Amino acid sequence: MGPAPSDDQAAGARPRRLYVYNGGFLTQGRVRRILELAGYDIKLGLPGDGDMVGVWGMSPTAPRGEAVAARRDAPVLRVEDAFLRSLFPGRDGEPPVGLMLDAKGVHFDPARPSELEELLATHPLDDTALLNRARDAMARLRDSHLTKYAATRTDIDPPAPGYVLVIDQTKGDASVTASRADRNTFREMLFEAREAHPAARILIRSHPETRAGHRKGYFEPGDLSEGMEFHDEPISPWLLLEGAVAVYTVSSQLGFEAILAGHKPHVFGQPFYAGWGLTQDFTPLDRRQRNLTRAQLFAAAMILYPRWYDPFRDRLCQLEEVLDALEAQVRAWREDRTGWIACGMRLWKRPHMQRYFGQQVAVRFRRAPGDFGDRRVMGWGTTAGDDMVRVEDGFLRSRGLGAELVPPVSLVLDDLGIYYDPSAPSRLERLIIASKNLRPDQQRRAERLIRRLTEDGLTKYNLGAGLPPLPELPAGRRILVPGQVEDDASIRLGAGEVRTNVALLAAARAANPDAVLIYKPHPDVEAGLRKGAIEGEALADVVLPGADPAALLDAVDEVWTMTSGLGFEALLRGRKVVCLGAPFYAGWGLTTDRGPVPPRRRKHRVALPALVHATLIDYPRYWDPVTGAPCPVEVVAERLAEGRIPHPGLANRLLAKLQGVFASQAHLWR
Repeated sequence: MGPAPSDDQAAGARPRRLYVYNGGFLTQGRVRRILELAGYDIKLGLPGDGDMVGVWGMSPTAPRGEAVAARRDAPVLRVEDAFLRSLFPGRDGEPPVGLMLDAKGVHFDPARPSELEELLATHPLDDTALLNRARDAMARLRDSHLTKYAATRTDIDPPAPGYVLVIDQTKGDASVTASRADRNTFREMLFEAREAHPAARILIRSHPETRAGHRKGYFEPGDLSEGMEFHDEPISPWLLLEGAVAVYTVSSQLGFEAILAGHKPHVFGQPFYAGWGLTQDFTPLDRRQRNLTRAQLFAAAMILYPRWYDPFRDRLCQLEEVLDALEAQVRAWREDRTGWIACGMRLWKRPHMQRYFGQQVAVRFRRAPGDFGDRRVMGWGTTAGDDMVRVEDGFLRSRGLGAELVPPVSLVLDDLGIYYDPSAPSRLERLIIASKNLRPDQQRRAERLIRRLTEDGLTKYNLGAGLPPLPELPAGRRILVPGQVEDDASIRLGAGEVRTNVALLAAARAANPDAVLIYKPHPDVEAGLRKGAIEGEALADVVLPGADPAALLDAVDEVWTMTSGLGFEALLRGRKVVCLGAPFYAGWGLTTDRGPVPPRRRKHRVALPALVHATLIDYPRYWDPVTGAPCPVEVVAERLAEGRIPHPGLANRLLAKLQGVFASQAHLWR
């Protein structure tokens, strides 16, 4: 962990000077920034009293710093990548998400105890909250298929189960050298694996850097005999570990992940995870005598030891926030890695689609689908063909209207249907059903998100800033009736007998003759950009154009709607919701349903946090307008609350006004 910054440093005093003799500390901005946030000021020259020397692990340049430190009697800070690093290896140029800073040793060198080893040997590791965090995070790694280099695929069929997994490493790797291992050690390990499992297939797992052509491994083709084969497909290691009957390693991090997956790996080196009762050690380290649980090992190595970095907020953070970010990034990579063809996409949407889906391979725009090789094909909403992935705005969209061409900060991809069409199952519907089995950490995350959205008054379009306060509303049971765009796809596909704003108001009045009906026109209709304008005064007690939806929801008792997203936002605020159509949130036991809800939904009862997790965390993809990277929902919620969302330029604003002239011809620009 490195020496913690003093209270004076934490209060803003001069950080501790760290003298370095490796150019990477100067050229790698992310490494430098993490060190700065951890309380170190990188310097060139010679250290003085109270200064430290920084070296990168046991790299070839480390002896330079060690020699200076010895001459100047300065302590050494060893810096290494954390056990979760990035999508791709550092040699591909991607910055790390965390570092390990150690003033006593380096975690993979058994010659002397590192700070990680001291944690494992002496820390009580008995705090219930800490161990629960560890168990939850272990489950997240497995379920999201995260590993040190997370750009692994989950769409590759794993080998038939029953094999022995033997893990190769890169030749000359510092952890191998520190364990006093060499090529003969790897050959001995392979021999032992065959002796112990004479009838089993043996898969030799290549290192990611070997697969990428950066560095050779220890195993060579001549080392293999009958029943042995190399396995170098970029499949998630968690899928490989599921089918293995035994795991053999020298010092690979995959041995650590094997422990987390339930294995007791055979270890031929002396990595940090050996010697704690969780491995079968061929070269035991006598000073390690404590028996630990998997959760204890994980808590020390992944929660207490590293310094994790949050690039969206530019600060040090907890492991959970790193997992949030990595899950968003690896999802984008897995979905976009082969490239997309976007068919029939309006011109104004194309730059935003490129930002979302073209960071791996540029999106190609076409009028109609065709044969495009490995590329997947997408289309917008209901205009997409049956064989396309449908794209639509997410439920936290922007600060401004889509009809005004304000770019979205969230989009959804649906390979089954689309969320507002109840005639067939959508990907969201599948996620809602699966969300009945949320892990405890997922439940807490959804509950935190609900609090954030409601406390900050966030809705889909977030138009409240600058709007006048609500007028004093009449006393009584207040029912909000949100108007909708009457030619919207959600009405065409999801409404029942009640399909117009007038009919909606009439139904609400007929069922609630003594209630205070409050009608709020849809913002697209108010702006003159879409169809649906009515004279609501005849049926409603109050008509509130231009009102803040979040403030309105806080002021009413109930919401009556056809398919409006305001019904979902009302559920977040604990309001009763009556649906006369079949929106995505109807039919799960959270709403009063008077519309054509599909019978398949009524088989399931879903709690609000589960609905929120599926709808706002699992289903959409989010894009951070500040860093330009895929991000978790919490980042977008903060940007929306803080107003850090770019506004459309003059050309977009003029085009939006022109659209108002053709409000009845929305197909020309949607």
